[in-house]
Amino acid sequence: MLVLSRALVLSTLAFFPTVALAQGSKPRIPSPRDSTEQTIGAAHLVVDYGRPSKRRREIFGALVPFGAVWRTGANEATHFRTDRDITIGTTRVPRGTYTLWTIPEPDGWTLIVNRQTGQWGTDYNKMQDVGRTKMKVATLREPVEQFTIAITPTRSGSGMLIMSWDTTQASIPIHVEPVRP
Repeated sequence: MLVLSRALVLSTLAFFPTVALAQGSKPRIPSPRDSTEQTIGAAHLVVDYGRPSKRRREIFGALVPFGAVWRTGANEATHFRTDRDITIGTTRVPRGTYTLWTIPEPDGWTLIVNRQTGQWGTDYNKMQDVGRTKMKVATLREPVEQFTIAITPTRSGSGMLIMSWDTTQASIPIHVEPVRP
């Protein structure tokens, strides 16, 4: 019996490297994590997200389907943190940490701010939504190879959250709530 067990263990160990090589024959191209941070008014804002690449693929309406909730990046869910109460579009967002999701459409996107954090990018829970708000969409002249999120100040206490990939740019205003004494 002991001889049979050893034979089984040895044959199993001999098999797994072959499986690993077969699975590893096509290398996985990772989407690197990145972050952007900006101070707008009295608020410090941080976005942490995965940056997939276009790699000659059709993106919106194909890889990222229209009308479906998208993780807004790659891999883990995109996280957003604010140390002040803000308004994104029409959604009031109290200070804290959230995840950002989007629903791309050809003529406009919907931004979703969600309370759930720490999850994989496909584990979206609608019951945790803080709110949904419309984003403006524009067509870029030159394609953006790697998905990018930026926060740019526009005037005192206001800014824009901008997402760019391929020939699409989606944007939404951010307004920082005034500091009350």
